[in-house]
Order: sequence, then structure tokens, then C-alpha cells
Amino acid sequence: MGDDAGRLKRAGLRVTGPRLAVLAALDRATDAGRHLAVAELAEEARALRPRTSTQTVYDCVDALAGGGLVRRVEIPGFPARYEARVDDNHHHLVCRSCGRTIDVDCPVGSAPCLTPAGGHDFTVDEAEIVFWGRCGSCTDEAGAVDHAVPEERTTR
Repeated sequence: MGDDAGRLKRAGLRVTGPRLAVLAALDRATDAGRHLAVAELAEEARALRPRTSTQTVYDCVDALAGGGLVRRVEIPGFPARYEARVDDNHHHLVCRSCGRTIDVDCPVGSAPCLTPAGGHDFTVDEAEIVFWGRCGSCTDEAGAVDHAVPEERTTR
């Protein structure tokens, strides 16, 4: 945790037990390719620091995001999630069924990796893209039991 304390200090943040626990939990989740909602993050942080409240986790992720140590991932229809992968401009692939979220490297070049048509007198420093689909597990599950509703066709 000595390295985590250094990261907090370099980000201009006070070193506290809860921040260290949340940062360590996010580092482990990111290494495993997971993006954690606050409820999941609180559970992971409690494994390291048992009396960490959910409100404390909210306070920690706000401070850590403000310090540039974690990234808040906001996917429409799902609770906000957090990750510790902040050193690049990557994107996300999201399963429409279960919400599984996977990091995807920039599809073109380097950050911001995309330029909007027309420019609009902006200097773009980040692009955020969400690719939507179904993960393998959900595709297999849907194929096993066909829940599709047949389309009604009307003739005019």
C-alpha cells in the first residue's frame, strides 16, 4: 500500500485508510477487467477495511476521481461504475442484457482517437464511446430459449 499512499499524495489527496482500501479494491477490479458500482466497491473495500460505510465509499470515489486516480463510467440504464484505468483514452463495450462492461482500446490512433466532423471550434482532448451488444453468456442464454416475439406484418 506504500505505492497507493504515494499516488494519493501525488494527486494532492490526504492518505486515509478508506481511500487506500477503495483504491486497492479498484486496482484489483481493474486488473480483473471489472468495473464496479458503489455497492460492489463497498463490499470489496470492506474486505480490506471492515467498517467502511457506503457513504464513505461515495466520498472516496468522488475524491479519487477528482484527483484523477479513478474514472467514473456512466452507461445509460446502469448505475455508475468505477475503474482505476485512467492512463489512456479507452472506450467500453456493454452487454445490453447483463450490463457486463469491457474495456476497448481506441479504435483509431491515439487519444482522443476521434475527431468530430466540422470541429465546431473545440479542442478535443477526450472521446468517449460505448459499443453496445450482447456478451457470449447472454447470447448463448437467449439462443437456448427463444424469447423473441414474432413481428406483426401489416400490408398497406
